[in-house]
Amino acid sequence: MVTVLDAAPSMAPLFARAALTARGRGGDLPGTRLARRGVTVDPAEVAAYARVCRFPLADALPVTFPHVLTFPLQVALMADRAFPLALPGLVHVRNRIDALRPVGAGESLDLEVWAERFAAHPRGATVDLCASVSAVGAEVWRGRSTYLARGARAPEGAPSSDVDVPVGDLPAGTVRWRVPGDAGRRYARVSGDVNPIHLSALTARAFGFPRAIAHGMWVKARALAALAGRLPEALTVDVGFRRPLLLPSTVRLATAAVDGGWDVAVRGDGGDHLVGTVRPV
Repeated sequence: MVTVLDAAPSMAPLFARAALTARGRGGDLPGTRLARRGVTVDPAEVAAYARVCRFPLADALPVTFPHVLTFPLQVALMADRAFPLALPGLVHVRNRIDALRPVGAGESLDLEVWAERFAAHPRGATVDLCASVSAVGAEVWRGRSTYLARGARAPEGAPSSDVDVPVGDLPAGTVRWRVPGDAGRRYARVSGDVNPIHLSALTARAFGFPRAIAHGMWVKARALAALAGRLPEALTVDVGFRRPLLLPSTVRLATAAVDGGWDVAVRGDGGDHLVGTVRPV
């Protein structure tokens, strides 16, 4: 069943509702899909997003920006009482984007999201939140975000989770970024992702983190922005989020050219925060 929404849901109330209904969830994934039709983007919002993630301004949307459009629908799906896993505390462990062609900033877009692949993980259970973006009836972008619910149990007979993204040998990385303490709040303002684990040390500690952590999708976007001008026009970007990036931090970007694309890693003193691959489609 596809439910078409007239506007993007407001995420702050959704996170609040998800927290209030976190207990007692269970069962299998709902078959519901949420959609929006004829969505156009605000150029000022795209420009603000590009500034925070360091993308150059261009006629095409940043490759990660369609995630910002589809994410409110995914949160609405996860906040609903029919979703079996509690949204508070879900950890984004893998994200794959297939950009089938550049998406023009002025195009009218159709969005659709759904959940699939409820899988068993050694530390709990994972679920994939999927998104598809179409223009003039043809798919132009798709995304798959894998979330880990620590301590949860997948249904009997569920497949094993696949969250690892293998990469080749990478140099230590000489490009350094200083990630400020307000990076989570700045990204929240341009993405709408107001998950409290990203906003302050106080709210992050309520979910077991010593300080606020950077959004995984900001880390991914920042790494891709560093490769602007050297990316294929149609590409697949598959990354694993290995360790939370505590704020503030200093990290290093490591890259290696591979098969017309790149292997990448964002590294801190304690190990890799993100590893991934960029390949032409």
